[in-house]
Amino acid sequence: MTEEKRPILELRGITKRFPGVVANAGVDLALYPGEVLALLGENGAGKSTLMNILIGLYRQDEGEIYLRGEPVEIRSPRDSDALGIGMVHQNFMLVPTMTVAENVILGLQDLSFVPKMDEVVARINEISERYNLQVDPYASIWQLSVGEQQRVEILKLIYRGAEVLILDEPTAVLTPQESEELARVLQVMTSEGKSAIFITHKMDEVLSFSNWVQVLQHGKSIAVKKTAETNAQELARLMVGREVLFRLDKAPATPGDVLLEMRDVHALDDKGLPALRGISLQIRGGEILGIAGVAGNGQRQLSEAVTGLRTVTAGEVLINGQPMTNRSPLEIIQAGVSHIPADRVGVGAVGDMAVSDNLAMKGYRNAPMSRKGILYPPRILEFAKKMIASFQIATPTPKTHIKFLSGGNIQKAILAREIDACAGVLVAVYPSRGLDVGATEAVRKRLLKQRAQGSAVLLISEDLEELLTISDKVAVLFDGEVMGVLPSEEAQIATLGLMMAGSRLSQIV
Repeated sequence: MTEEKRPILELRGITKRFPGVVANAGVDLALYPGEVLALLGENGAGKSTLMNILIGLYRQDEGEIYLRGEPVEIRSPRDSDALGIGMVHQNFMLVPTMTVAENVILGLQDLSFVPKMDEVVARINEISERYNLQVDPYASIWQLSVGEQQRVEILKLIYRGAEVLILDEPTAVLTPQESEELARVLQVMTSEGKSAIFITHKMDEVLSFSNWVQVLQHGKSIAVKKTAETNAQELARLMVGREVLFRLDKAPATPGDVLLEMRDVHALDDKGLPALRGISLQIRGGEILGIAGVAGNGQRQLSEAVTGLRTVTAGEVLINGQPMTNRSPLEIIQAGVSHIPADRVGVGAVGDMAVSDNLAMKGYRNAPMSRKGILYPPRILEFAKKMIASFQIATPTPKTHIKFLSGGNIQKAILAREIDACAGVLVAVYPSRGLDVGATEAVRKRLLKQRAQGSAVLLISEDLEELLTISDKVAVLFDGEVMGVLPSEEAQIATLGLMMAGSRLSQIV
């Protein structure tokens, strides 16, 4: 890529095969000191597989890896750690029952038999302060929001002194402000001569974070571009093979009856602390209400209170005018509510079940998939094939265990199931997280289609561009309270940012 520098890291001819799939086919890659390489490609293009080879989770079938010009063998994550290569995964590699501090030092070889946790915590706090990655070192992982868990992953790598940082969709759970903070983390690291590989589908981040862009398609490297010499349209076309619409035409809303209402709803978080403090919201049929906010301000608890996954301690939840407070998830489903959860692996899918079975989870109780409690596997398979084709889910077969799919394709499967099953209310939490630009466009069109069909859509997202593109109204959460609700056409980024930081709309206007 550059003549004056020697690569800190090189991949030469990397090939990796899985049963029925060639995930990587002779891929070359070069990363230079003090630079950021953005790795682009559709879901299932082989990006995560290539990076998993680098950090020792997979072994390549063919090809070589060079670090600072010397060939290296990476047989395990311990080898990559020793070489100064670390990765923040899409699906977090954390132990839920352990604390933040315990996760950060887990597996380190140079610790005493009884670690000095005060020193560990002090170092974590120092890194947190330096990079503005605030998290409680004593909190258990299961108590943290998805965004906070992402911060722990980044902290862990910085703590361990990684020279090459691999970030797989790291901003998928971050607000624009937090993404800017991550950009500053990268700037500090690259100024010290460290390097990063950045996997993302967000074109603005590619253009602002990286020095070089490499595009994968069907496991092959098809282009390497200097970031300053390309643009979002060209990169999107290289990724998906066609022009992509970055803005969608949205017909005017025609709101109907109120289908989802929350009246002064209160709920606790997993630590037993207040998470929702008097939430009152209404969504009508044919309307999309977007929820904005920094991670950890009650978004997850809000979606769980609606879908029966979290106890409401005070207030009411009404669906289609009927009281549904603290009803079971099955009763909520039967009332017509579909739920795309934030945690697609832990909540949205069963990894050891087939793609077809995961797709059938909302419809298997009823005809045509079953009759009088007897399942009809051929009909389940037929339904799954239709969903796989309609949502372009990349899977070797419908019988493949869903855990073997890429993160983006798992998300597509969840979207297919929930959108197909929606009968009035759709709760969509980060629905386009981890999806490529083409799939993101398709998801947004499907949400607008649900709106056109008269559904009430509760869209929780930390992508302000997404919220402003498809929502009719935007509500901002801060510390479990609604700071205000704005029509999307009147919402300004600066105003939303102030509200996300704790200012009420009434104090701004």
